[in-house]
Amino acid sequence: MAAVSVNGQDVTLNADPRTTLLDTLREQPGLTGTKKGCDHGQCGACTVLLDGRRVNACLLLAVQCEGCEVTTIEGLGQGEQLHPLQQAFIRHDGFQCGYCTPGQVCSAYAMLEEVANGEPSDVTGDGEVRLCPAEVRERMSGNLCRCGAYANIVDAILDSAGELGQRGEAGQ
Repeated sequence: MAAVSVNGQDVTLNADPRTTLLDTLREQPGLTGTKKGCDHGQCGACTVLLDGRRVNACLLLAVQCEGCEVTTIEGLGQGEQLHPLQQAFIRHDGFQCGYCTPGQVCSAYAMLEEVANGEPSDVTGDGEVRLCPAEVRERMSGNLCRCGAYANIVDAILDSAGELGQRGEAGQ
């Protein structure tokens, strides 16, 4: 058993110690927004936030999350009010089949936090972190879209970043 906060709600996960966080989230509290893609940590469809950092839920055991805060796609918005990232994905048609979208949105949320905190990437190098298409592509490289909606996903993230006040000059 693991006591975890899931989307702000305290939950006791009665999971077999060998059960992944992904399977536990989908089966026990019924949060099916998080998708199982490859089940090997290669596609990012299962991306959730663990204490604010993006993780592949298929690679974590639920018991490893004891005492942590887990945020899934269902926890980003406020009821019927979508998060600005979710709204931007809709505005920019940042999805086709939509299967990867929950993982893409959760990853983008964490990525924008990384940028806001000044955490560099390979694109940034030693310079100041500026959000631009190349920076977004680098930071989102762990999330695959089989439909190829990458251009729209990048546009949605840049649009949302502008709304959230996290966009640098290079990204404008």
